[in-house]
Amino acid sequence: MSITNDDNDRHQNRCEKMEVNDNNVRSQYTIGSNDFILVDEVGERPKKNVKEKFHEFSSCLNSNSKSVFTYKTITKRLPILQWWPTYTTADCIGDLLAGITVGLTLIPQSMAYSALAGLPPQQGLYGSFVGSLMYVFLGTCKEVPMGPTAIVSLMTYNTLHGLGPVYGTLLCFLTGVIQLIMSVVGLGFLIDFISGPVNSGFTSAVAILIVTSQIKDLIGIKAAGTTLLDMIISISKDINHFQLGDTWLGIICIVIILLLRRMALCQIGPKDVKEQTTFHKIMNRFMWLIGTFRNSIVVIVSSYVGYVYITSTGHDVTSSETPPIPFKVVGKIPSGLPEFDLPKFSITRDNGTTVGFFEMVSNIGSGVIVLPIIALIETISICKTFADGKPVDATQELLATGLCNIGNSFFHAYPGSGSFSRSAVTAASGVRTPMEGLYAGILVIFALLFCTPYLYYIPKSALAAIIIAAVIFMVEVRVVRPIYRSKKSDLIPGLATFFACLVLPLEIGVLIGIGLNLVSILYHAARPKLLIEVHKTRDGINYLMVTPDRCLVFPSVDYVRNLVMKQSLKRELPVVIDCSHIYGADFTAAKVIEMLTQDFSKRGQALFFYNLKPSVVAVFEGVQPKGFITYYHRHDLDQLFQRWKQQRQQIENSSAD
Repeated sequence: MSITNDDNDRHQNRCEKMEVNDNNVRSQYTIGSNDFILVDEVGERPKKNVKEKFHEFSSCLNSNSKSVFTYKTITKRLPILQWWPTYTTADCIGDLLAGITVGLTLIPQSMAYSALAGLPPQQGLYGSFVGSLMYVFLGTCKEVPMGPTAIVSLMTYNTLHGLGPVYGTLLCFLTGVIQLIMSVVGLGFLIDFISGPVNSGFTSAVAILIVTSQIKDLIGIKAAGTTLLDMIISISKDINHFQLGDTWLGIICIVIILLLRRMALCQIGPKDVKEQTTFHKIMNRFMWLIGTFRNSIVVIVSSYVGYVYITSTGHDVTSSETPPIPFKVVGKIPSGLPEFDLPKFSITRDNGTTVGFFEMVSNIGSGVIVLPIIALIETISICKTFADGKPVDATQELLATGLCNIGNSFFHAYPGSGSFSRSAVTAASGVRTPMEGLYAGILVIFALLFCTPYLYYIPKSALAAIIIAAVIFMVEVRVVRPIYRSKKSDLIPGLATFFACLVLPLEIGVLIGIGLNLVSILYHAARPKLLIEVHKTRDGINYLMVTPDRCLVFPSVDYVRNLVMKQSLKRELPVVIDCSHIYGADFTAAKVIEMLTQDFSKRGQALFFYNLKPSVVAVFEGVQPKGFITYYHRHDLDQLFQRWKQQRQQIENSSAD
């Protein structure tokens, strides 16, 4: 049963008159909630035949296909069209400096990460320029440098188990395809389950892991490991072999980088730019330029130091022997660009048997599913870290990362993503737009063709110093206090993610954080808050007003029913459920409401539903509950209680007879 009023204007006038005339009465009682969310129309929809449905479907399909090629959609999927029209010379200078700095870091890093993945060093270089070039057109975050990363490289090693470069290229292709499919079907929303505290915990833990992983190069020892404990144990085993030259060079580089970073933030003269003289402006610009170019300056100067040392010893740089100098250098880098070729979907063994595509995928295992998700989480975490409050388009990042990996696979690369360490270097170098990737990619290509002999002299400790000096500012200590002041319980998933990522594999740590978030969401969904008050009508009838604060779905409906039953039996009053905040329900909720109305009907106790959305009414009426009564206007409640009293009186009289 439902009492409604189609004449909304007339009803509004009546309500206004009632509120004016009954000002003194209003303080004595309250009926329902002032929130009115009725948007659906009550009534059956006209039935359509197959032809009309087909015409409606074709019209919808035609409309959607046209929307794909609108300017808004094109600029959304090609973000370069948004910032390119306003690209300035200052942006070009900032991106050029950042691109050179990242490129000089990317070349030796990619080779080291390739070795970590158990693949030839040149395969890391092959994945360092195509993705960077493609991300310029597809990427939304200027701080994301595409290429090999420590996390993805380690997961590649765990996935391939020494299967070889061919499998690495196929894994890169499949990773890109899976990410592309996720973007097409709109699964980017899954990243929304990574809350702010979880993202902060993950970012901070990764920053600490990166710093710890760079200690080995900073002090010139050998170490490995995937967790913080593994790294510390590995470092402690070889700490006695630390190199004094690497240590001093690394510490000096860190100090210089931090000082130059501070220089970039300093200004001489008045704070107001209009009051500064020409000398002040030139000096401030010069200090900003030197501070922004600090990473490149350290690389160039330390490389020259390495060149002087190696030249003085007469060491043959073409040999595979380590030069006899106080610190370690990057060493020989293979030159030349890879050939463009499709990934191999089948291979022939030495005995002449052929391994098909599905068998190759089977050999790779579940890593082909896990790795794309972890790579995406790494990229999205970087985007959120440097978003500055702006929304992150996870679907577009899925599209960009997927296409970059597919493009890399055509040049014999292995999977890559956005790098935490290089993103910190990019941000610290004064990047302006994603155009930085173009300059970094060109530098990698140029280095592969012409400069590999000179890259030989870059000290590993200098590169470690650049990364350490950049990522130490990614540890988000400052967010702990605001989270604590805002909502203390949010520290639980954040801290759990932080410690889990340190002591466990990163993917497990992230899943723990996401799992805790889901548990919190499900708990609040299963335990809605109920406002229970005793109100009085104009006729002096007391009743119980129950107001749930959210929708009724299967985890929560039994909890709500038990509370309503408990309070109604305790107070023995009619019950009105204010449904203003109930915007959805399911079949389980409908069955429980049916049982609730039956229980009230058997006891002869009134139960009414106020302001229930018609779409929810349709769900409840689908099970045909007995005694299910709704109303939408305040004055209707008096009529319902009068009718209920009359029916109750009739039942009592018939029982007496």
